[in-house]
Order: sequence, then C-alpha cells, then structure tokens
Amino acid sequence: MRQFTFDFPHRPAFGGADFLVAPSNAEAVGWIDRWPAWPSPAFVVCGPPGCGKSHLAQVWRARSAARELEAATLRLAELLEQLGDAEAVVVDDAEGAAEQPLLHLVNIMAERGGHLLLTAASPPAGWALRLADLRSRLLAGPAVGVEAPDDALLGAVLVKLFADRQLRISEDLIAYLLPRIERSFAAAQAMVAALDQAALADQRAVTVRLARDILSRERNPDRD
Repeated sequence: MRQFTFDFPHRPAFGGADFLVAPSNAEAVGWIDRWPAWPSPAFVVCGPPGCGKSHLAQVWRARSAARELEAATLRLAELLEQLGDAEAVVVDDAEGAAEQPLLHLVNIMAERGGHLLLTAASPPAGWALRLADLRSRLLAGPAVGVEAPDDALLGAVLVKLFADRQLRISEDLIAYLLPRIERSFAAAQAMVAALDQAALADQRAVTVRLARDILSRERNPDRD
C-alpha cells in the first residue's frame, strides 16, 4: 500500500470520526474556535446535505456541552422544559423550525448570555421568515457556509474511514471511488461500510474490483 499524502489537521473526535479542516470548511471552523467570543447569541452554519455542517455542530456541542433540540419538535409551550438550564444549544435543519419558538429560543439565549448554533441548507437571508423580529435577530449574527468536500478532502475522509476499520487499501481504490460516489461524507461512510461488509462476507480483499462490484449492484439492484 502506497503512502497517502493528504494533509489536513484533525478536529476533536466524536462518535469515532475526526473532523478534517479544509478550505471548504475553514471559515466555519474558525468561528467554532472563536466561541464563546461570538458577536451575537445565534450562529448559523449552512451548506448542502453531506457537507459536514452537522458534524461540525457536534464538535461544538461536545466542546460547549450544548443541548441538542430537534427543529421539528420545538413547541412554544414546551420550550422551557425542553431547554432546561442550558446555556448552549444546537438545532439542526433550523429552517424547518416553527418561527415563534425559534424566536423565543434566540431571546432566551440572549437573556442567559448563552449561544445557539443552527444548521441549515441556506443562510437566514434566504429563509421564508414571516416574523420580522426573528429575521432581524438571525441576520444580526454570523452565517457561514460550508461547501461540499472537494477531492482532496473527500479522499482524506475515505482514508480515515478505512483506517478506522483497520482495512488495508491501495491508493488506486481512492482514485477509483472519488469520481463515482456522491460528494458527501455520508456517501463516503456508506461506501466504506459496504466494502467492509462485502469483504467480510465474501472473504475478499478491499480492492477496486470489489468496489466496482458494489457500485454495479447499486446501479442494477434487480440483477443477480
């Protein structure tokens, strides 16, 4: 196996996966590092599915001991119970939250001197918000984009995922996978898991040929 030359610094680990810093996420990582010296209670990390924004939010959650609330279950009448005495909160897919409880949550964090990290597909300026107060509060805080991983970052993630499973691979396998899988961390995790499972089941090495077989089955699920 040749030595890979991907060179990305690692963030604190959670759930067995390190966070790799690259140009596509460096600005957002800088804001995470700047906490708690944020200029407003709310900070929004936005980007396409699979770009790593939720992973980054979890890195901040581990660092800040933040409580995680579900956007779809935010209810005004239950918010204080859901929140408890938390002074740091994470809400994923925040553009799907009901506006009134989200506004109340921002206000509570401001009153407590706490912070709220929201993830979303797009910055708040593009949300269809009806409450002017919520819009103004969200626009007053930073909103930083995370881009889909480029080849260098996705390749580094694949190498790390294979190493986590103690799988020996060739550089050719990484080169084969990069143009053929969805450009997301979730797709990389799914492919590594599928290769590991197939290699164990068939007593085969993790090779380009095995990856080709798996991709062929995915494209032709009805074929034996």
